[in-house]
Amino acid sequence: MANAEREERPERPAESDGTAHLFRALGKQIKVLRERAGMSQRELGLATHCGEDLISAMERAVRTPQPDFLERADDVLEAGGVLRAATGETREALAKARTRHPEWYRGYANLEAAASQIYDYSNQSVPGLLQTEAYARALFTQWRPLLSEATIEKRIADRLDRQKIFEPWPSPTFHYILDESVLMRPIGGRDVHREQLQALLRIGRLRTVQLQLMPLDRTEQPSIDGPFTLITPKGKQQLAYLEIHTYPKLITEPEEVRALAVRYGIMQSVALTPGESLAVIEKMLGER
Repeated sequence: MANAEREERPERPAESDGTAHLFRALGKQIKVLRERAGMSQRELGLATHCGEDLISAMERAVRTPQPDFLERADDVLEAGGVLRAATGETREALAKARTRHPEWYRGYANLEAAASQIYDYSNQSVPGLLQTEAYARALFTQWRPLLSEATIEKRIADRLDRQKIFEPWPSPTFHYILDESVLMRPIGGRDVHREQLQALLRIGRLRTVQLQLMPLDRTEQPSIDGPFTLITPKGKQQLAYLEIHTYPKLITEPEEVRALAVRYGIMQSVALTPGESLAVIEKMLGER
Protein backbone atom coordinates (compact mmCIF):
# COMPACT_ATOMS: atom_id res chain seq x y z
CA MET A 1 0.00 0.00 0.00
CA ALA A 2 2.88 2.34 0.75
CA ASN A 3 4.14 2.09 -2.82
CA ALA A 4 0.69 2.87 -4.17
CA GLU A 5 0.19 5.88 -1.91
CA ARG A 6 3.49 7.43 -3.02
CA GLU A 7 1.80 8.05 -6.35
CA GLU A 8 -0.31 10.59 -4.40
CA ARG A 9 -2.52 12.03 -7.16
CA PRO A 10 -3.50 11.29 -10.75
CA GLU A 11 -1.20 12.74 -13.38
CA ARG A 12 -2.47 12.82 -16.91
CA PRO A 13 0.09 12.20 -19.69
CA ALA A 14 2.60 15.06 -19.87
CA GLU A 15 1.19 16.82 -16.80
CA SER A 16 4.59 16.97 -15.13
CA ASP A 17 6.07 18.51 -18.29
CA GLY A 18 3.70 21.46 -18.29
CA THR A 19 2.00 20.48 -21.54
CA ALA A 20 -1.24 19.05 -20.14
CA HIS A 21 -3.05 22.31 -20.86
CA LEU A 22 -2.56 21.69 -24.59
CA PHE A 23 -4.10 18.22 -24.41
CA ARG A 24 -6.99 19.43 -22.25
CA ALA A 25 -7.72 22.19 -24.78
CA LEU A 26 -7.53 19.75 -27.70
CA GLY A 27 -9.84 17.33 -25.89
CA LYS A 28 -12.42 20.06 -25.40
CA GLN A 29 -12.12 21.12 -29.04
CA ILE A 30 -12.58 17.56 -30.27
CA LYS A 31 -15.70 17.15 -28.12
CA VAL A 32 -17.23 20.46 -29.25
CA LEU A 33 -16.52 19.73 -32.93
CA ARG A 34 -17.87 16.17 -32.61
CA GLU A 35 -21.09 17.32 -30.98
CA ARG A 36 -21.48 20.10 -33.54
CA ALA A 37 -21.20 17.45 -36.27
CA GLY A 38 -23.87 15.36 -34.54
CA MET A 39 -21.57 12.37 -34.12
CA SER A 40 -21.25 9.98 -31.19
CA GLN A 41 -17.85 8.96 -29.85
CA ARG A 42 -18.34 5.57 -31.50
CA GLU A 43 -19.13 7.13 -34.88
CA LEU A 44 -16.08 9.39 -34.73
CA GLY A 45 -13.94 6.41 -33.74
CA LEU A 46 -15.14 4.40 -36.72
CA ALA A 47 -14.55 7.32 -39.09
CA THR A 48 -11.02 7.93 -37.81
CA HIS A 49 -10.02 4.26 -37.43
CA CYS A 50 -9.77 4.13 -33.66
CA GLY A 51 -11.86 2.94 -30.75
CA GLU A 52 -14.69 4.64 -28.88
CA ASP A 53 -12.64 4.34 -25.68
CA LEU A 54 -9.80 6.27 -27.27
CA ILE A 55 -12.11 9.11 -28.36
CA SER A 56 -13.53 9.32 -24.84
CA ALA A 57 -10.07 9.29 -23.28
CA MET A 58 -8.77 12.04 -25.60
CA GLU A 59 -11.77 14.26 -24.91
CA ARG A 60 -11.05 13.95 -21.18
CA ALA A 61 -7.28 14.48 -21.66
CA VAL A 62 -6.54 10.99 -20.32
CA ARG A 63 -4.96 10.04 -23.66
CA THR A 64 -2.85 12.31 -25.83
CA PRO A 65 -4.16 12.77 -29.39
CA GLN A 66 -1.65 11.79 -32.04
CA PRO A 67 -0.93 14.21 -34.93
CA ASP A 68 -2.26 11.78 -37.55
CA PHE A 69 -5.52 11.46 -35.61
CA LEU A 70 -5.87 15.26 -35.52
CA GLU A 71 -5.48 15.39 -39.29
CA ARG A 72 -8.09 12.68 -39.87
CA ALA A 73 -10.49 14.19 -37.34
CA ASP A 74 -10.12 17.64 -38.91
CA ASP A 75 -11.38 16.24 -42.21
CA VAL A 76 -14.14 14.07 -40.72
CA LEU A 77 -15.47 16.86 -38.48
CA GLU A 78 -15.04 19.53 -41.18
CA ALA A 79 -13.07 21.59 -38.67
CA GLY A 80 -11.53 23.83 -41.32
CA GLY A 81 -7.96 23.28 -40.16
CA VAL A 82 -8.55 23.97 -36.45
CA LEU A 83 -7.26 20.56 -35.34
CA ARG A 84 -4.67 20.23 -38.11
CA ALA A 85 -3.11 23.53 -37.01
CA ALA A 86 -2.21 22.00 -33.64
CA THR A 87 -0.22 19.05 -35.01
CA GLY A 88 3.14 20.83 -34.73
CA GLU A 89 2.64 21.78 -31.08
CA THR A 90 1.32 18.29 -30.38
CA ARG A 91 4.47 16.68 -31.78
CA GLU A 92 6.63 18.92 -29.60
CA ALA A 93 4.53 18.16 -26.52
CA LEU A 94 4.63 14.42 -27.15
CA ALA A 95 8.41 14.59 -27.42
CA LYS A 96 8.48 16.01 -23.88
CA ALA A 97 5.83 13.73 -22.44
CA ARG A 98 6.81 11.11 -19.90
CA THR A 99 4.61 8.15 -19.13
CA ARG A 100 4.37 7.64 -15.37
CA HIS A 101 4.14 4.10 -13.94
CA PRO A 102 4.57 2.49 -10.53
CA GLU A 103 8.31 2.17 -9.93
CA TRP A 104 8.23 -1.62 -9.97
CA TYR A 105 6.76 -1.51 -13.50
CA ARG A 106 8.81 1.19 -15.21
CA GLY A 107 11.57 -1.10 -16.52
CA TYR A 108 9.11 -3.27 -18.42
CA ALA A 109 7.07 -0.27 -19.60
CA ASN A 110 10.20 1.17 -21.22
CA LEU A 111 10.94 -2.16 -22.95
CA GLU A 112 7.36 -2.41 -24.14
CA ALA A 113 7.45 1.08 -25.65
CA ALA A 114 10.56 0.13 -27.65
CA ALA A 115 9.39 -3.35 -28.70
CA SER A 116 9.27 -4.75 -32.21
CA GLN A 117 7.42 -7.93 -31.13
CA ILE A 118 5.25 -8.80 -28.14
CA TYR A 119 3.93 -12.29 -27.39
CA ASP A 120 1.65 -12.57 -24.36
CA TYR A 121 -0.09 -15.45 -22.61
CA SER A 122 -2.75 -14.54 -20.02
CA ASN A 123 -4.94 -16.82 -17.93
CA GLN A 124 -6.26 -14.46 -15.23
CA SER A 125 -7.39 -11.22 -16.85
CA VAL A 126 -7.27 -9.38 -20.18
CA PRO A 127 -3.73 -8.05 -20.84
CA GLY A 128 -3.28 -4.38 -20.02
CA LEU A 129 -2.71 -3.31 -23.63
CA LEU A 130 -6.11 -4.77 -24.59
CA GLN A 131 -8.16 -3.46 -21.67
CA THR A 132 -10.96 -0.93 -21.98
CA GLU A 133 -11.05 1.95 -19.53
CA ALA A 134 -14.05 0.47 -17.73
CA TYR A 135 -12.40 -2.96 -17.42
CA ALA A 136 -9.19 -1.42 -16.07
CA ARG A 137 -11.20 0.65 -13.60
CA ALA A 138 -12.99 -2.47 -12.35
CA LEU A 139 -9.68 -4.27 -11.82
CA PHE A 140 -8.03 -1.40 -9.96
CA THR A 141 -11.15 -0.74 -7.86
CA GLN A 142 -11.15 -4.40 -6.73
CA TRP A 143 -7.41 -4.34 -5.98
CA ARG A 144 -6.36 -5.46 -2.49
CA PRO A 145 -5.08 -3.78 -0.45
CA LEU A 146 -7.37 -0.98 -1.58
CA LEU A 147 -5.91 1.77 -3.77
CA SER A 148 -6.78 5.43 -3.25
CA GLU A 149 -9.04 7.10 -5.80
CA ALA A 150 -6.10 9.21 -6.97
CA THR A 151 -3.94 6.13 -7.52
CA ILE A 152 -6.74 4.38 -9.41
CA GLU A 153 -7.17 7.34 -11.77
CA LYS A 154 -3.44 7.60 -12.33
CA ARG A 155 -3.00 3.93 -13.12
CA ILE A 156 -5.95 3.97 -15.53
CA ALA A 157 -4.44 6.97 -17.33
CA ASP A 158 -1.07 5.25 -17.58
CA ARG A 159 -2.62 2.01 -18.83
CA LEU A 160 -4.59 3.77 -21.56
CA ASP A 161 -1.55 5.82 -22.55
CA ARG A 162 0.42 2.60 -23.11
CA GLN A 163 -2.12 1.59 -25.75
CA LYS A 164 -0.84 4.23 -28.17
CA ILE A 165 1.71 1.56 -29.15
CA PHE A 166 -0.96 0.27 -31.58
CA GLU A 167 -1.26 3.60 -33.39
CA PRO A 168 1.99 4.20 -35.37
CA TRP A 169 2.64 2.54 -38.70
CA PRO A 170 4.48 0.30 -38.88
CA SER A 171 3.67 -0.73 -35.34
CA PRO A 172 5.15 -3.67 -33.43
CA THR A 173 3.63 -7.08 -34.12
CA PHE A 174 1.53 -8.58 -31.35
CA HIS A 175 0.43 -12.10 -30.55
CA TYR A 176 -1.89 -12.95 -27.68
CA ILE A 177 -3.03 -16.26 -26.28
CA LEU A 178 -5.91 -15.89 -23.83
CA ASP A 179 -7.21 -18.70 -21.71
CA GLU A 180 -10.92 -19.11 -22.40
CA SER A 181 -11.64 -18.52 -18.71
CA VAL A 182 -10.50 -14.89 -19.16
CA LEU A 183 -13.41 -14.30 -21.56
CA MET A 184 -15.89 -16.05 -19.28
CA ARG A 185 -15.03 -13.94 -16.23
CA PRO A 186 -17.39 -10.88 -16.30
CA ILE A 187 -15.10 -8.42 -14.54
CA GLY A 188 -17.00 -5.20 -13.82
CA GLY A 189 -20.41 -6.60 -14.69
CA ARG A 190 -22.34 -7.40 -17.85
CA ASP A 191 -21.94 -4.08 -19.67
CA VAL A 192 -18.21 -3.78 -18.94
CA HIS A 193 -17.73 -7.40 -19.98
CA ARG A 194 -19.54 -6.91 -23.28
CA GLU A 195 -17.59 -3.74 -24.07
CA GLN A 196 -14.34 -5.60 -23.34
CA LEU A 197 -15.30 -8.46 -25.67
CA GLN A 198 -16.07 -5.91 -28.41
CA ALA A 199 -12.65 -4.33 -27.86
CA LEU A 200 -10.94 -7.73 -28.17
CA LEU A 201 -12.79 -8.33 -31.40
CA ARG A 202 -11.77 -4.93 -32.78
CA ILE A 203 -8.11 -5.25 -31.79
CA GLY A 204 -7.95 -8.89 -32.88
CA ARG A 205 -8.88 -7.80 -36.41
CA LEU A 206 -5.89 -5.46 -36.72
CA ARG A 207 -3.30 -6.65 -39.24
CA THR A 208 -0.53 -6.31 -36.66
CA VAL A 209 -2.35 -8.44 -34.07
CA GLN A 210 -3.06 -12.15 -33.78
CA LEU A 211 -5.28 -13.37 -30.98
CA GLN A 212 -5.80 -17.01 -30.06
CA LEU A 213 -8.00 -18.61 -27.41
CA MET A 214 -6.95 -21.61 -25.34
CA PRO A 215 -10.16 -23.64 -24.87
CA LEU A 216 -10.92 -25.06 -21.46
CA ASP A 217 -11.48 -28.52 -22.95
CA ARG A 218 -7.86 -28.93 -24.13
CA THR A 219 -6.14 -31.92 -22.57
CA GLU A 220 -2.71 -30.37 -23.18
CA GLN A 221 -1.82 -27.02 -21.59
CA PRO A 222 1.93 -26.43 -21.14
CA SER A 223 1.63 -23.20 -19.12
CA ILE A 224 -0.95 -24.01 -16.50
CA ASP A 225 1.32 -22.41 -13.89
CA GLY A 226 0.78 -18.85 -15.03
CA PRO A 227 1.01 -15.97 -17.51
CA PHE A 228 4.15 -14.57 -19.13
CA THR A 229 5.22 -12.18 -21.85
CA LEU A 230 7.94 -12.53 -24.50
CA ILE A 231 9.19 -9.17 -25.72
CA THR A 232 11.75 -8.29 -28.38
CA PRO A 233 13.09 -4.72 -28.15
CA LYS A 234 14.19 -3.25 -31.48
CA GLY A 235 17.62 -4.58 -32.42
CA LYS A 236 17.97 -6.70 -29.26
CA GLN A 237 17.49 -10.27 -28.10
CA GLN A 238 14.14 -11.55 -26.92
CA LEU A 239 13.40 -11.21 -23.20
CA ALA A 240 10.73 -12.68 -20.93
CA TYR A 241 8.67 -10.95 -18.27
CA LEU A 242 6.71 -12.48 -15.40
CA GLU A 243 4.62 -10.68 -12.81
CA ILE A 244 2.78 -12.12 -9.83
CA HIS A 245 1.04 -9.86 -7.29
CA THR A 246 3.09 -6.85 -8.52
CA TYR A 247 6.35 -8.77 -8.03
CA PRO A 248 8.08 -8.51 -11.42
CA LYS A 249 10.79 -10.68 -12.88
CA LEU A 250 12.61 -9.80 -16.09
CA ILE A 251 14.34 -12.85 -17.58
CA THR A 252 17.39 -12.19 -19.76
CA GLU A 253 19.18 -15.54 -19.59
CA PRO A 254 18.96 -16.92 -23.17
CA GLU A 255 18.23 -20.53 -22.14
CA GLU A 256 15.41 -19.51 -19.81
CA VAL A 257 13.89 -17.23 -22.44
CA ARG A 258 14.17 -19.98 -25.04
CA ALA A 259 12.35 -22.44 -22.76
CA LEU A 260 9.42 -20.02 -22.42
CA ALA A 261 9.46 -19.37 -26.18
CA VAL A 262 9.19 -23.13 -26.82
CA ARG A 263 6.32 -23.31 -24.35
CA TYR A 264 4.58 -20.46 -26.15
CA GLY A 265 5.04 -22.19 -29.51
CA ILE A 266 3.38 -25.34 -28.19
CA MET A 267 0.44 -23.32 -26.92
CA GLN A 268 0.05 -21.67 -30.34
CA SER A 269 -0.31 -25.11 -31.90
CA VAL A 270 -2.83 -26.28 -29.27
CA ALA A 271 -4.99 -23.13 -29.15
CA LEU A 272 -7.75 -22.20 -31.58
CA THR A 273 -6.63 -20.42 -34.75
CA PRO A 274 -7.04 -16.61 -34.84
CA GLY A 275 -10.08 -16.97 -37.09
CA GLU A 276 -11.70 -19.57 -34.83
CA SER A 277 -10.91 -17.43 -31.78
CA LEU A 278 -12.61 -14.34 -33.21
CA ALA A 279 -15.60 -16.49 -34.14
CA VAL A 280 -15.92 -17.60 -30.50
CA ILE A 281 -15.93 -13.96 -29.34
CA GLU A 282 -18.52 -13.09 -31.98
CA LYS A 283 -20.68 -15.94 -30.74
CA MET A 284 -20.36 -14.71 -27.14
CA LEU A 285 -21.53 -11.28 -28.34
CA GLY A 286 -24.43 -12.79 -30.23
CA GLU A 287 -23.06 -11.75 -33.62
CA ARG A 288 -23.18 -15.29 -34.98
